[in-house]
Amino acid sequence: MHEKTEAMKIVPQGQQEIRVERVFEASRERVWSALTDPKLVVQWWGGEKAVTIERMDVVKGGRYRFVEDGLGYEGRYREVTPPERLVCTFEWDGMPGHVIVHTMTLEELPGRRTRLVTMWLHHTEAERDGVLGSGVESGMAESYAALDRLLARLEGEGR
Repeated sequence: MHEKTEAMKIVPQGQQEIRVERVFEASRERVWSALTDPKLVVQWWGGEKAVTIERMDVVKGGRYRFVEDGLGYEGRYREVTPPERLVCTFEWDGMPGHVIVHTMTLEELPGRRTRLVTMWLHHTEAERDGVLGSGVESGMAESYAALDRLLARLEGEGR
């Protein structure tokens, strides 16, 4: 038997990458929807913080922009392969010009579980290390806990 919620793993890979891995108690299709439907994203992105989604066009070449606590996060979708892979750029208003490439892969596991693996590709090792030292892990853990709650609610509603 597995635990209901498994710990998030965030580790540096190579010289420029960060790998984040987390298992969710939901089907791959449901996790995909939570990552790509703006009505769902706004319910978990940022954890308890209020988030505004100004734009979210989840198609190849489409753009997104989220605002949390007055700071924006934006990028462009490079690859959209439902329900298994999403690749996009990511830029934060607090560090303009530092564009990260996010690759998210969703792996279906037995028992209606999904492993989400996110790879962040940075320009340099120093940029990667700066992100690792910025408190990103606690912010992601909070967001993923909110995503857990959303997925459980959707599961309970049969959606």
